[in-house]
Amino acid sequence: MTDTPLPFDVTDALPLLSDAARGADDADLYIERSRSESFVFDDGRLKSAAYDTDQGFGLRVVAGEAQGAGYASQLTLDAIRRAAGTAAQAKRGYAGTLAAGPQPTNRRLYAPIDPTLNPGFTDKTSLLAEIDAFARAADPRVVQVSVSLSGSHTEVDILRPDGAHFHDVRPLVRLNVSVTMEENGRRESAGSGAGGRAAYEEWIQPDRWQAMVRRAIRKAEVNLQSIPAPAGEMEVVLGPGWPAVLLHEAVGHGLEGDFNRKGTSVYAGRIGEQVAAKGVTVIDDGSIEARRGSLSFDDEGTPTQRTVLIEDGILKGYMQDRMNARLMGMEPTGNGRRESYESQTMPRMTNTVMLGADRDPNEIVASIKRGLWAVDFGGGQVDITSGNFVFQCTEAYLVENGKIIAPVKNATLIGHGPTVLSDVTMIGNDFAMDDGVGVCGKAGQSVPVGVGQPTLKVGSLTVGGAG
Repeated sequence: MTDTPLPFDVTDALPLLSDAARGADDADLYIERSRSESFVFDDGRLKSAAYDTDQGFGLRVVAGEAQGAGYASQLTLDAIRRAAGTAAQAKRGYAGTLAAGPQPTNRRLYAPIDPTLNPGFTDKTSLLAEIDAFARAADPRVVQVSVSLSGSHTEVDILRPDGAHFHDVRPLVRLNVSVTMEENGRRESAGSGAGGRAAYEEWIQPDRWQAMVRRAIRKAEVNLQSIPAPAGEMEVVLGPGWPAVLLHEAVGHGLEGDFNRKGTSVYAGRIGEQVAAKGVTVIDDGSIEARRGSLSFDDEGTPTQRTVLIEDGILKGYMQDRMNARLMGMEPTGNGRRESYESQTMPRMTNTVMLGADRDPNEIVASIKRGLWAVDFGGGQVDITSGNFVFQCTEAYLVENGKIIAPVKNATLIGHGPTVLSDVTMIGNDFAMDDGVGVCGKAGQSVPVGVGQPTLKVGSLTVGGAG
């Protein structure tokens, strides 16, 4: 499906790319055309509706560790010619050998649909009003509702100096619901969301969005009953699915190839070493059908794959783009990603998960003597070099002697990524992926990602709270 045909045949640009790539280690031409839309329904009315189109290309030449790049929003051969001359400056007399390109794949992990076309504008805005009305009717304590819907359709063409041409159509949608509830003068908010690489119809079925509304209301209701979070060192159980965002931030970034090539990651030079507790297996898999972080091939044309990063506690490898893999003497893993044609390609996560084991999640929670059961997470920060992180819990419970005492508010988890992995003492059998709302930031670029894990117990974490 190509709704926005190029003004020239992609292969017409091959002589320009090949000439720029002569004497380099790698090169590619990345062409992107996208349509996106977003709607926000807030305070009982349509607050905003936006539609955007964009197109452009980025031409890259790689020589050793240097990357020369030129890009433009004008899709013409003249613009590509100028960009090729700029990007070729990265060679500066460098004499390299062009690396073999990735093998083309016919695999497609998502249908080439355009969510910005169907349903129509009125159908989408009517849906948001219906969700708003449903949420307000579901519980009289609901005083505010915010609903957002977004979708994008991105066509990608990648041309390599050997003439290989890769084409992909990448859909992406997301629906979010947030509610604010009031009781006895106290107000609390909570939200839920879902999305992935499919048509809107996948997420806007009544049973799907009604379940999202009920989940948001339940979480807000829990927050209304919450007490101040305790503080100190304690056992922590992380719930399945989205709580793996802690794994993504605290561990995942440290396993990206560039940080390890430069020696700035705590995992640099440690392949084959025990870096986590036995039983801990972490993988990055961009080949899961229709998931938010999935791609048929990455932004360099390398097919995505299931990459084992840590197996039974042993570090097995890193996530690699083509440049870092070449410089480290390793193979690309399909993790070369870029936010847009204007951005630099770098190794990034896709869907990063910890695999499950055989423990019953109820048994894991019941094993807590005094600690926290963290069910849902908000934002967090991590220092890649040290591995230290801070994460905020948006739904968590105080547990004593295996009994849930009360929900807690404003709990933060403070720790060290490698230490957390080494202190995993129980792993559940309830592995789950997140609902499809993840966005990862790195070097000023944002890309969609997925996470997943089972319920798991960490022997000790620092909990920041009220004391």
